[in-house]
Amino acid sequence: MSIGVGVIGAGVMGSDHARLIRSHVSGAHLVAVADADPARAREAAGDALVETDPLKLIDSSDIQAVIIASPDHTHGDFVLAAIHAGKHVLCEKPLAATSEDCLRIVDAERAAGRKLVHTGYMRRYDPTYRELKATLQAGALGKIRILHNQHRNRAAPDWFTADMAVTNSFVHEIDISRWLLGTEFKAVTVVAFTSDRSEAAADPLLITLEAENGAIVSTEVFLNAGYGYHVHAEAVCERGGARMGQPALTSVLYEGSDRAAFPANWIPRFADAYRLQDQAWVNAIHAGSLDDNASSSWDGYMASYIAEKTLEALKTGRRTELQVPQQSG
Repeated sequence: MSIGVGVIGAGVMGSDHARLIRSHVSGAHLVAVADADPARAREAAGDALVETDPLKLIDSSDIQAVIIASPDHTHGDFVLAAIHAGKHVLCEKPLAATSEDCLRIVDAERAAGRKLVHTGYMRRYDPTYRELKATLQAGALGKIRILHNQHRNRAAPDWFTADMAVTNSFVHEIDISRWLLGTEFKAVTVVAFTSDRSEAAADPLLITLEAENGAIVSTEVFLNAGYGYHVHAEAVCERGGARMGQPALTSVLYEGSDRAAFPANWIPRFADAYRLQDQAWVNAIHAGSLDDNASSSWDGYMASYIAEKTLEALKTGRRTELQVPQQSG
């Protein structure tokens, strides 16, 4: 049986998910796309139906699974509606507007008695990150002592706010670091670049997470690095280390230089990750489960909670302790 999928939101991410379901994911078909702009929805939908009411899409008997890629502040209500309708849902991050709202989703899913929610932290499906994790889990390098992350953008979009360096960018490093290390964090500290321009947002940031297993995670978030989109991770271990390779599969040797191109943004860099994530999501629905590598509703909550505490650390300039409730059920 092919899974009928509905997509809510026809912006950059919603359109790409719709394209993947239409053309690159087996075991599923696109039923409808909902967006406030019918013309944009039509462009994303292809031959599928167009809706302007997302709740009507969720309630459709032709749709068994929903992808939510609408504006961030709408995510929580749509995820809850999908859970109440018994529909599987893949929600782009954040899972909800606040960590408190994320916990409501965790509770609703638990009450439903089924694992329905996949939070869209797609780096877990990126082949480079997968290879890095497999190398670390093999054990030859020993325990991880330090994980270094870099998250650099060519330039921050005009609509980016100061907080979004954490809530939109660093939140990915939160999730992937938890996944790579297999541990929780107990404290966060932020050091911000200080500018002589009072109106300038703090950029770059150096964020340190202290893990419960003793490891340290350092992350540089630089939204205006100038040269391209550059995401990188390196683990320093007891008996060596492992790091991700260059961003391109080939490099050019020319006129005394060795050059590898950086993409302009995250879309080409993580194209494979999005495709593999969507396929894993559909496969898991067929299996009646949540994919083993998926970011769950609890993982979505944790990413948002730690992001909120990171903002607190940024604004106070102090080491901030994390007090995470025990996951139950």
